[in-house]
Amino acid sequence: GQGQAGTGRELPAAFTQTNPAVLCGSPGLFGGHVQPPPHLVQQQRSLSLHEYMSIGLLKEAGISVPAGMVASSSEEAYAVAKQIGSKDLVVKAQVLAGGRGKGTFEGGLKGGVRIVYSPEEARDISSQMIGRKLYTKQTGEAGRICNQVFICERRYPRREYYFAITMERSYQGPVLIGSSQGGVNIEDVAAENPDAIVKEPIDIVEGIKMEQAVKVAQKMGFPPALVNEAAENMIKLYNLFIKYDASMVEINPMVEDSSGIVMCMDAKINFDSNAAYRQEKVFEMRDWTQEDPRDQQAAKADLNYIGLDGTIGCLVNGAGLAMATMDIIKLHGGTPANFLDVGGGATAHQVTEAFKLITSDRKVQAILVNIFGGIMRCDIIAQGIIMAVRDLDLKIPIVVRLQGTRVDDAKALIAASPLKILACDDLDEAAKMVVKLSEIVSLAKEAQVDITFQLPI
Repeated sequence: GQGQAGTGRELPAAFTQTNPAVLCGSPGLFGGHVQPPPHLVQQQRSLSLHEYMSIGLLKEAGISVPAGMVASSSEEAYAVAKQIGSKDLVVKAQVLAGGRGKGTFEGGLKGGVRIVYSPEEARDISSQMIGRKLYTKQTGEAGRICNQVFICERRYPRREYYFAITMERSYQGPVLIGSSQGGVNIEDVAAENPDAIVKEPIDIVEGIKMEQAVKVAQKMGFPPALVNEAAENMIKLYNLFIKYDASMVEINPMVEDSSGIVMCMDAKINFDSNAAYRQEKVFEMRDWTQEDPRDQQAAKADLNYIGLDGTIGCLVNGAGLAMATMDIIKLHGGTPANFLDVGGGATAHQVTEAFKLITSDRKVQAILVNIFGGIMRCDIIAQGIIMAVRDLDLKIPIVVRLQGTRVDDAKALIAASPLKILACDDLDEAAKMVVKLSEIVSLAKEAQVDITFQLPI
């Protein structure tokens, strides 16, 4: 049902919705919701919204989408289905993950995108989706909770196309991407037949030109009578992309409908998080239930945090130093449990919040603090560390390497505190020490022995 799943929605007055949900199955050429291994990827803090929200943005921009509405309960789904008034409907689970169509719900329902033929059936299927986790190729064992379903009229496409706009470094700006093969995993098309994909760079200063959009529509294989209509939709999508500071807009599929019009059946949009201050409307729609709770905690404390799967917690100032710290831990045989950059202007409170985040991960067996005080004052960091260790009653060893502004004051504070904090000036030595300590804690846990660290006098 990838191509048959129409999506649109009646916007509420407040327009509280907009998103990029993945199409029924396609994870997207640019991995809108794909989660590669953390060590291979630069963290993209890009906001992703639910499909019904994205479709709402498209509709607001005058782009042709199927009629649809969102529901948060099975009874609401029944009412919405009656209101749409079509006998052919599609119920789509609103979960921020690709491969929904092939996913499975806890409870056993197969498929996060289902065709139904009556309001009663819409109610029944929705009751098996709402409030349950959906497991797809992309969510893995964790699954993602489905709190809402998007119910829309079913449309009958004659032909399906793939269309996307993204920022592309090699073109130094936006690029239109199209293919005659839509409604399928575009990654497979790219791998098997790269020539089937059309790329058209856009000059970000001059903006999009009609002839560029027409060229893409022609190369994608739209029938001559529909080329201009397809091009107009592409221009509207490009303007939406720029207006909302999107990093990606993906329509899979864009179709020629059986009634002879060009329509966007699905939308997935990612937004640049650096634009949050000027895209408040969009960022207010963020659905934290779809994300790691630690990410929300980090965002509230204004920390750059990414959870990984190792055993050594890292607290560092500066992204470059944080990456180097993770590398040196790996070099000495340890595994980092997180990336955490407290930034240049961290307060003692933020340091405490950072420790809370690090230690909320049960796998953490030792912590390495690596602060190079330039803008950052080492004594403030030291106060934060002492506060955190005391308030959180931390039992695991903490190795602290401080250099720079007010480092002597910081060392004096740490030395005067009764806490088990190991100070170390040399980063290489600090990394070796923290790896050894994490191994000791690990062995003790395995042997179910409780250990206490006594510092040498």
